[in-house]
Amino acid sequence: MCLVFVCDEDERVLARQPAPGACPYCGGMVQATDVQKQWRFCFLPIYFKTKRRYFCTMCTRTLQIQ
Repeated sequence: MCLVFVCDEDERVLARQPAPGACPYCGGMVQATDVQKQWRFCFLPIYFKTKRRYFCTMCTRTLQIQ
């Protein structure tokens, strides 16, 4: 008998909103996205983390705000 445990990682976009500033690469509009990451072990949620990510809407590059 073989037991298989399923580990799953799920990312869900919670909200999108325009952010101030412009893309340093192409000058396009920057958008902020709130993303919730969830890890599951055998369908039981173990870990939740919400992050804000920034990206350009024209060249679709992920930006790091310092």
